[in-house]
Amino acid sequence: MDAVHKRGRLARDVRRVQYEANVAAAVGPVEHGCEIYGLGRGTYSLIDLLEHILTFTGPADLVISTWTAAGADIDYALRLRDDGRVRSILWLVDSSFPVRQPGYCKAMRDRFGDAAIRVTKNHAKFVLIGNDEWHVVLRTSMNLNENKRLESWEVSDDEGLHSYLTAVVAELFAAPTPLDAGTADTAAYRAFTAETERHRDPHRRIRYVK
Repeated sequence: MDAVHKRGRLARDVRRVQYEANVAAAVGPVEHGCEIYGLGRGTYSLIDLLEHILTFTGPADLVISTWTAAGADIDYALRLRDDGRVRSILWLVDSSFPVRQPGYCKAMRDRFGDAAIRVTKNHAKFVLIGNDEWHVVLRTSMNLNENKRLESWEVSDDEGLHSYLTAVVAELFAAPTPLDAGTADTAAYRAFTAETERHRDPHRRIRYVK
C-alpha cells in the first residue's frame, strides 16, 4: 500500500459552502476531471453527497470505507442498490465496528452479506464511485452517520487515484475476515477474539456477533 501521485496541478474548485443547507447547492455540478473541496456544518450527510454524485455518474459500483455506520444510512445504501442507482457495494469498516455497534453490524451483514464486508484497523473515510465513464473518489472526514459538526469533503474524478484505492481494497478483500466465520469454532473467530481482547475495556462486555 504505497502512495499514489495525483495528477499534475489542477485548478481545485474550493466551495465556500459552510452554511448551505442543500447538498446540490453545496457541491454543484460534478464534471469529468473535477477537483471540488468543501466544508459542511452538518446540514447534509455522507449519504446525501453520495446520492448527489450518482445523479451525474449514473449507476455505479461503490466501495464505502468508514469507521462506523448508522442503521438508517445502511438501509438507505440498500435502497440505492435496490432501485438501480448503485450496481454493487463493498464495505470496509473498522475492526471495532462489530464490537461497538453489534446491531448496526448485523444490519449490514443481513442486507449485504459477509462477502461484501471486510474489517481492518480503519480510520480512512472514502467512497469509490465507478463505472465505464466515471472514476470518482469522495474523500471526507464524515463517517456514514449523522454528522452535526464541521466536516470536510473532496470530490475528484481521477482514474489514477480511483485505481490505486481500488487495488488497496482488493488486497484487503483477498485476506480472510472474521465476518467469514460461520461458527465460533474457526481460526477467523479466534483471531478476532484475540484482537478484541488486546483492546478490551475491562468495564465493557464484548461479544462476537454472527
